[in-house]
Amino acid sequence: MGWRGILGFEYGIVQAPLGPDISAPPLVAAVANAGALGLLRAPDWESPDYLRELIKTTRTLTDKPFGVGVVLAFPFEENLNVILEEKVAVLQVYWGDCTRELVNKAHSAGIKVVPQVGNIEGAKQAIEAGADGIIVQGLEAGGHVIGQDGLITLVPRVVDLVGDREIPVIAAGGIVDARGYVAALALGAQGVCLGTRFLATEESNAHPTYKRKLLELDETAYTDVFGRARWPGAPQRVLQTPFYKEWRSLPPHESEANKPVIGHSTINGVVPSQTRQLLEILRAW
Repeated sequence: MGWRGILGFEYGIVQAPLGPDISAPPLVAAVANAGALGLLRAPDWESPDYLRELIKTTRTLTDKPFGVGVVLAFPFEENLNVILEEKVAVLQVYWGDCTRELVNKAHSAGIKVVPQVGNIEGAKQAIEAGADGIIVQGLEAGGHVIGQDGLITLVPRVVDLVGDREIPVIAAGGIVDARGYVAALALGAQGVCLGTRFLATEESNAHPTYKRKLLELDETAYTDVFGRARWPGAPQRVLQTPFYKEWRSLPPHESEANKPVIGHSTINGVVPSQTRQLLEILRAW
């Protein structure tokens, strides 16, 4: 069975989970209706009712398979229970240990599991856990980057590691058009995962100014300055906005000398991206 049959969709394209307020039901449903795999994003805090609402709303917009992405570095058990109960098609996991126990739980609910990895060790763990597919992220990717190598060197290594197992390898990082898709196939991948490209779509919930800046700005930067906030040690690829240029000289790792005085907290809910103004004073992935 080919990987499209395994994951239940027509084309070898995955829309990366971009945040609960960005890859919202309209985008995920539009991707699914077009024959690709759309992924909602579970919140980075336990919010089962909100996540269930996202899933149910998406189902009113499409009868095609779609999935949910979960960041394992944050509390996720209650959110995972909702995903299992709602029996979405795919569980994508990221930034944490994809265990055999987690995969077995998903399989018991009829859900396929696709971890996103950034190195060969992560790919080995995914195979051992019984994953149904592996998203391989290169350091070219935008946002929080788990990739430690360039896509052109990492994908062939994972493809060779997978061998003749029926585990599709999906390339992610810096792919925005058909040229990148074809290049990924040449490296041995069986599909691609795109994030930033979908962020700029009409169906994306991102602010119009954000979308415009994605088209206007040519330069990005790979930095771990902003990883000090909620993803300790997490490097990010960001647009070179005035905000980034002002703060890029900060020490790259949090310490007693440079950590926030008050700290940070997460409120149970998100401010919709449409209300966020003045992109010039914010970081932007």
